[in-house]
Amino acid sequence: MTDHSPQKRTALYPGTFDPMTLGHLDIIKRASNLCDKLVVAVAINRGKNPLFALDERVEMVENAVAPLRELIEVEVLPFEGLLIHFVESVGATTIVRGLRAVSDFEYEFQMAGMNDRLNPDIETVFLMADPQYQTIASRLVKEIARLGGDVGQFVTPEVEHRLKDKYS
Repeated sequence: MTDHSPQKRTALYPGTFDPMTLGHLDIIKRASNLCDKLVVAVAINRGKNPLFALDERVEMVENAVAPLRELIEVEVLPFEGLLIHFVESVGATTIVRGLRAVSDFEYEFQMAGMNDRLNPDIETVFLMADPQYQTIASRLVKEIARLGGDVGQFVTPEVEHRLKDKYS
């Protein structure tokens, strides 16, 4: 007997999420409309010297995506190493990337090309940042918070609180 049920479409959205911003959350919400399951992959990425520990970043993402779980299966997982290997290991067929500006495109275009060479069965999909989030970057949010500025318009209340704790 042959199973004729449609295969679950799994997409993966990778990032460092240090910290998670409203721009990240917007891409996650929009990506959730394109698949049956979304894996949000939190990169260990020691080279970026993150402000928040991996478990803190995973927890912030978990809390931010919780309301989406009523609509779609969302899994938040840490990962290290080659992205394409992690994508394969979770059974995803699509990598979702957000683009804020032309400067993002050049890097992301190269990455998509290399990933395609490593596994042509994995598709990369680019989502343009919503105009209200185009200028938000985690590194700038951290800088504003470090200097005592208000980051409430860029992050969730939980992340804002955590940033204040880090810099107080």
